[in-house]
Amino acid sequence: MNTPTRRHAGAAAFVALFALSQALLWFAYYAHGAKTLIGDEQGYQDTAFAILAGGAWMPSSIWPPLQPLMLAALYGVFGTHVFVAQVAQTLLLVGCAALLRGLWRDLGGSVAAANWAAALFLLAPETAGYAQWLWPEIPHLFLLLAALRLLARARRALVRDGAHGMALPVSAALAGVCVGFALLEKSLLSAFWPLLLLVFAQRARPRFAWRGAAAFALALGVVTAPALLHGWRAYGTPMIADSSVYNLWVGLTDRWRSDYVGDLGGVELPAFLASGSTPRERNAVYLDKVRGHVADEGVANVAVAQLERQYFRLFNAKTLLVSQLPGPACAGHLSVYRTSPIVTRLLAVGNDVAHALILALAALGLACRRRRIGMLHVVVALFFAYQFALFALIHVKARFLLPMLPFLCGLSGDVLARVVAPRRDDGTLAFTPPRLCVGALLAALLLFLAFAPAALDNLCAR
Repeated sequence: MNTPTRRHAGAAAFVALFALSQALLWFAYYAHGAKTLIGDEQGYQDTAFAILAGGAWMPSSIWPPLQPLMLAALYGVFGTHVFVAQVAQTLLLVGCAALLRGLWRDLGGSVAAANWAAALFLLAPETAGYAQWLWPEIPHLFLLLAALRLLARARRALVRDGAHGMALPVSAALAGVCVGFALLEKSLLSAFWPLLLLVFAQRARPRFAWRGAAAFALALGVVTAPALLHGWRAYGTPMIADSSVYNLWVGLTDRWRSDYVGDLGGVELPAFLASGSTPRERNAVYLDKVRGHVADEGVANVAVAQLERQYFRLFNAKTLLVSQLPGPACAGHLSVYRTSPIVTRLLAVGNDVAHALILALAALGLACRRRRIGMLHVVVALFFAYQFALFALIHVKARFLLPMLPFLCGLSGDVLARVVAPRRDDGTLAFTPPRLCVGALLAALLLFLAFAPAALDNLCAR
């Protein structure tokens, strides 16, 4: 079989698998009655309906405003049915895969590796399922990947044209717009976005591309200004949304390695909201509770308890999809899908296989990667370090892994491209014994974090 024929066959196989996986997810959602909206999903839905009825566009100091605004816009144009949002987010899901493919090329991956990365991302049930739920994960991820692609373009323009070309500020401004909207979707980037300015640093003179950085920051500021002004008027603080102290408190008091087991998030929220009339007052009350907890338990004991729990929750193979499937509540199953046993089993097994494959191959790809490190690699590495530091403390759910999954898929794609077509080795990976040993140990650690929580917590035997 010649190369064009192989490519066409591979593309046809991917399209068939993607169609099949999407059909199974849609069937699971609607075949036996639509899945029940849960938690924040219902909150976003209710806020969207309230906005359509003339209510406030930014009614909460806890949740950023863009997701309900997006839902309200979709419902206002196409009708008030969840299906409308699901179709829009499925298109964004495909857009995420396309952006990942381009971004992995920007990071030095081969065409084959980028294709594998996009395919893994789209075929994994744990990622594809997010398009059908009303959490802001997919829109936020689309904006994050778009911002990184635009920053990569700005970086290339800086290297090619210097600090005075027009392509640099244009790409930088568009990246700032994307980051601004990402902040209006989720608060994840609130403390991280200034590190994105590293893209504008260089060894040549001038050492820093101030025009590009200014365009980026100005565009971000323009996008977030209405929300910041609202926060200033309503609460005396220029803020979009602030749940950091609340999530810190819940994260320190979580007890289980799986989410939705004795979950304190929804239980504690009414008490948090009632603890003060402004975000500043509520944060002060709960910071005192955090200090008291740390003083009572001791810093060392708190640190050990967090390390024994948080990363199990983050990498857990009981993803948000599996958590919503029928199963025992004592194991963290919400049973809001009404799927038959065989469909439940198909989705659960597909989830576990994809989750294990991505984690294991990503570990191997990271250990064996040998390409030169550029500034974009540094930014991505800092993004991971930022999230690992953040999730050592705050309340963690398995869905918080989603912003990292595209890059894990990229590392997995490097390995698959090398294994499937070793003759086209592009030098990205070095399969030396020491590197393979490190990769195997890292893969074992990640798989342990993913699949050990239920056994370690002895769930359903309490």
